[in-house]
Amino acid sequence: MSEHNLPILVVEDDPSLREAIGDTLELAGRAYVAVDGGEQALRVLGEKAFSIVVSDVRMMPMDGITLLKEIRIRLPNLPVVLMTAYAEVEKAVDAMRSGACDFLLKPFEPQALLAHINKYELVAREDSAGVISIDPASRDLFTMAQRVAQTDATVLLTGESGVGKEVVARFIHRNSARHAGPFVAINCAAIPDSLLEATLFGYEKGAFTGAQQAQAGKFEQAQDGTLLLDEVTEMPMGLQAKLLRVLQEREVERVGGKKPVALNIRIVATSNRDIADAVAKGHFREDLFYRLNVFPVAIPALRQRPLDILPIARYFLVEHGGRFGRIGVRLSNTAEQVLVAHHWPGNVRELENVIQRALILSTGATIDVEHLNLVSRPVVEQLPLAAPLALKKKKKRAENMKHLEREHILHTLAEAGGSRKLAIERLGISERTLRYKLQQYREEGFFNG
Repeated sequence: MSEHNLPILVVEDDPSLREAIGDTLELAGRAYVAVDGGEQALRVLGEKAFSIVVSDVRMMPMDGITLLKEIRIRLPNLPVVLMTAYAEVEKAVDAMRSGACDFLLKPFEPQALLAHINKYELVAREDSAGVISIDPASRDLFTMAQRVAQTDATVLLTGESGVGKEVVARFIHRNSARHAGPFVAINCAAIPDSLLEATLFGYEKGAFTGAQQAQAGKFEQAQDGTLLLDEVTEMPMGLQAKLLRVLQEREVERVGGKKPVALNIRIVATSNRDIADAVAKGHFREDLFYRLNVFPVAIPALRQRPLDILPIARYFLVEHGGRFGRIGVRLSNTAEQVLVAHHWPGNVRELENVIQRALILSTGATIDVEHLNLVSRPVVEQLPLAAPLALKKKKKRAENMKHLEREHILHTLAEAGGSRKLAIERLGISERTLRYKLQQYREEGFFNG
């Protein structure tokens, strides 16, 4: 069975040639859908995912080049190979400029057709890197991402955990003028506060104990490319002020260094929190928020783009099936129904885990419901059992955060000798925020100043 999971779309108005191409694909073990015109092709493309489109140029009423332009608007990463007669080579060259991968001159040998399909499917898989946009919501998302990629604007990606924020960030980088430069990612929540500054900005030899040699930070490593600041709202307040300065001045100074390094990078930041709320609560600098929020992009949750669920699941089947030596495994109809009905609180990350687990649990060529290990019930039905413990943990975490924040502010104020102006500079918050916090601490009996 073929390792390719998605079918090929053949668009040809000549019944004899359409049948011949279908026979070639069938003999090669490839699934395909054949239609007789551009309008029907666009309808089918809106209903299911394909690995590649093979289309004739001369068709009525919609010709192949018009179809190509429509596909480029709707599915910019879907490879399209056009078939044309020798006399229409000029048209084919124009089609290449419009975004066709290649063209086949009629008449062509079956092996030539298969070679083109295999070549451009491989290129598409490498270029897309997991980007699947079948649902209108995700199509709108990647259309917007494509537009902003052409600029150098700072992008702020927001969305629930597991929706694929890094996938979108990498898509923006690949489609930008900086695609030949590095893509450097740093998770601000995964690195201890004490190491985050040195990791971001780099350090000189002897800057601190253990600094045996100079080290370029993530900003310098991303030179001429893109730097992804993942979960930027988890960055401590003191470091936020330094980050703001780097973004404003477009230069970075290593820890222990004196010579600034000019930067030529594009910044993409992500957060799974409500940043406006974090600003209002004094956890995130307002001026930094506006510096990062030049072009905001909200990524919809997986449940908000249901038409993507099965194509993404099939993508993971191919990707992980290859790694596990389980090529050609498919989902049963019932399993597909369960996947679509699930709420996916963990989004794409949860779906990937489910598919990996199913590949391990299943032994045959088909994955069924029992291999998914999913309870397909509305989330509200699960809340009565889970909510009390979850709410208790959430409340405790909030109290701990509040306590740490209070200790940090009061300690900084004490170190500044009671000077609010100095404390504001060190904390990286506004005077109004500090005044509000201190009033709150007075009322709670923690502050007498």
